[in-house]
Amino acid sequence: MALIVQKYGGTSVGSVERIQAVAQRVVNTVKAGNSVVVVVSAMGKTTDGLVKLAKDISANPSRREMDMLLSTGEQVSIALLSMAVQELGQPAISMTGAQVGIVTEAEHTRARILQIETQRLEQQLDAGKVVVVAGFQGIASRQSLEITTLGRGGSDTSAVALAAALQADRCEIYTDVPGILTADPRLVPDAQLMEEITCDEMLELASLGAKVLHPRAVEIARNYGVMLVVRSSWTDDPGTRVVSGLPQSRPLQGLELVHPVDGVEFDSDQAKVALLRVPDRPGVAASLFGEIGRQDLDVDLIVQSIHEGNTNDIAFTVNRRFLNQAQAVAEAIAPTLRSHPSAAPEEAEVFVQGDIAKISIAGAGMIGRPGVAAEMFAALAKAGINLQMISTSEVKVSCAIDVKDGDRAIATLCDTFEVSCSSLPAAETAPVAPTLSTAELPPVRGVALDRNQARLAIRHVPDRPGMAAKLFGLLAEKNISVDTIIQSQRCRIVNGIPTRDIAFTVNENDAKDARETLTPLVRELGCGEIVVDEAIAKVSVVGSGMEHHPGVAARMFEALSAHQINIQMITTSEIKISCVIDRDLGPQALQVVHAAFNLAGSQKVEVPA
Repeated sequence: MALIVQKYGGTSVGSVERIQAVAQRVVNTVKAGNSVVVVVSAMGKTTDGLVKLAKDISANPSRREMDMLLSTGEQVSIALLSMAVQELGQPAISMTGAQVGIVTEAEHTRARILQIETQRLEQQLDAGKVVVVAGFQGIASRQSLEITTLGRGGSDTSAVALAAALQADRCEIYTDVPGILTADPRLVPDAQLMEEITCDEMLELASLGAKVLHPRAVEIARNYGVMLVVRSSWTDDPGTRVVSGLPQSRPLQGLELVHPVDGVEFDSDQAKVALLRVPDRPGVAASLFGEIGRQDLDVDLIVQSIHEGNTNDIAFTVNRRFLNQAQAVAEAIAPTLRSHPSAAPEEAEVFVQGDIAKISIAGAGMIGRPGVAAEMFAALAKAGINLQMISTSEVKVSCAIDVKDGDRAIATLCDTFEVSCSSLPAAETAPVAPTLSTAELPPVRGVALDRNQARLAIRHVPDRPGMAAKLFGLLAEKNISVDTIIQSQRCRIVNGIPTRDIAFTVNENDAKDARETLTPLVRELGCGEIVVDEAIAKVSVVGSGMEHHPGVAARMFEALSAHQINIQMITTSEIKISCVIDRDLGPQALQVVHAAFNLAGSQKVEVPA
């Protein structure tokens, strides 16, 4: 007999008829010889309605009382679904987060799960009952009995955490789309269903705005080897498998508070090529990386910093043995990138550095923990190591440093995060067991768009160890999560001091707080102004196979260029390329990039209202 955890979102239980349909699916699963735990969200728009009621009462309601209020939505759902299952002749019992033993940290509205005391739940399963659990909620401790909620995506998190704690055979997430698609079907109707996707790919897509799964749920599945399946609530189609790899022997105590960093990675065979003061217009990145792709050169990091005036800096790293070839390509194409043939040679100037190394921290536990990057920067600064490039993804932070600082950087970060070091990319060291090897996978599995971002740029930050640590450490103290971080390549002398610009993106709701938080420190450090831009979006491609397919970046940039979509910032990881663009052009950018990689399916996906 298999143990299955099923999760149904608010749309799936949005009416009496839909609750009855879910009950029938649950009973069919039991009749197939399975034990079933069901996790449900609040019905339809119930949570939105409760939030509005609170706002009508108070402009700044207490977070504790908000947890008390919002937790009631799921309690309605579980009681009704339990009744519906019982009406079909199957014994069932509804249980709140407290009753099922979900113990969290004492953080109202955004708690993380510490442990799940499964004894009572297992007793009910042994008695042959379906257990219907309220998602999104827990209690701070058995002593306080304080109700807590898990924040956005909390029901996904509840379901996968229960599957991990119960060592369930699989966790099925039921939603209003047929599974994981190559893009949001609301914006790209011909998006294609994927049969399988790796956890690392799903983590990136989930963090980039793909709303089917919450990143915290994927993080738990990856950490504990939970078999995860995303399926439609309306059909019996098999959906998409999220491949989490081999089960890992992690303690369930501190379930969501595992080490944020799984490993430190180091590559001493890196070289950097930068083009400085490149005209800020569509097509520049496409021309450069199109030629690099035609030369079959593998590029690692790509960073395009914010513009100053009408120019950008673009830098990329390659394996050191290909430096001469990459430099030749850059120098050959640089004249074509200038604003006109007689432009000064300083425009699109090629700068090469062959003595750099890349050091990275990687781990699914970094998601939603704003202090991790700051802790990395602070540790390197304390060791006297300056950062020459910064590139981030949802599960990795990479920095280019001087190669002579490599051993010291490795020792520092391994000690700081209490992990071991690997000279290989995380994708090769993680115990993942997908059906296909990364070499066989298509270069791009999915395309995502995030229109909830704002960009802050700090001008003229002194170029010395510790600056990034201070800036991002302060944001972490205020619990402001930073997404993309980019440090400019051009070094400017201001009042006799070398400086660089640092730009980063945050959720648009955090932009004002981030600016107010940093303003006093920026003045103290002698930096320039803070520039905020809320009219941006981020379009990204994700795929484990892109490591083995040169030219992916070029194809993405060429697709955007062909539609006159200008790229404002670029950042990459081994399995992701992200471009910051004008927000109004976001949907178009998503569609043209999706088409560029031939990701369309044969049927259009309709999302139920």
